[in-house]
Amino acid sequence: MPPVPEGLPGEVFDSHCHLDIMVGERQASSGDPVAQAAQAAGASIRAILEQAKSVGVTRLVTIGYDLPSSRWNAATAANHDDVYAGVAIHPNEAHASTPEVLGEIEELARLPHVRAVGETGLDYFRDWASHDDQQASFRAHIEIAKRTGKALVIHDRDAHDDVLRVLAEEGAPDVVIFHSFSGDAELAKRCSDAGYYMSFSGPVTYKNAGYLREAAGVAPMELMLVETDAPYLPPVPHRGKPNAPYLIPLTLRCLAEVKGADVRDLAAAISANGETAFGAW
Repeated sequence: MPPVPEGLPGEVFDSHCHLDIMVGERQASSGDPVAQAAQAAGASIRAILEQAKSVGVTRLVTIGYDLPSSRWNAATAANHDDVYAGVAIHPNEAHASTPEVLGEIEELARLPHVRAVGETGLDYFRDWASHDDQQASFRAHIEIAKRTGKALVIHDRDAHDDVLRVLAEEGAPDVVIFHSFSGDAELAKRCSDAGYYMSFSGPVTYKNAGYLREAAGVAPMELMLVETDAPYLPPVPHRGKPNAPYLIPLTLRCLAEVKGADVRDLAAAISANGETAFGAW
């Protein structure tokens, strides 16, 4: 695991991670060396939370991507006051979005410690599920978010226009979050105009990701979040290694530099945005 960075001058939270993968609840495949490395570290949930708190990352949202992970994350959030959960079927698994499965996702979404429906959305980079299946699943999750009054957490990979189109056609929930924002400044402006949150992750620090820094530059601070997507997408200088919530300071400091903002002020803004999006902790 990467070394612990310098702590933050104020508190902030991780808006998107996968605790179940980090602790080995979901066994990593042989083709997933980053997750394998994270699991080999053998960290417990409590150790992950304590290490994050040591640098000022005091809370986190752990996100489901299929029914087993959604059940596990919901149960974990129920047992930890500083953890919230999201529940959903990932677009790559959209073929599994049967009425029965979606019915249980909605039941989980109604739990008080589950504060998000996600990650859902569209992924046109992989062909694990057809576009039609993905869009049908996405529409169903939008309706679940609206019925339960929970934030909608969107996975958007190479599908910006269709994601925005489906949101417009269905009518977006009150809170929409673009997880690991992957668009350019133009998409950031479109999201800003619609009042959607943009959650920035490790790639905003990558040398070849100037477009993400441009997007962060135009994103209003009142619509910004920060995340790890741990154990994936670590910030520089740790590409290729496992990510964890304690690495949030590296991404946050990059965002503060891009915004020309004080790190403490940006952390405070993001924390306030988190309470608006997910509710008070």
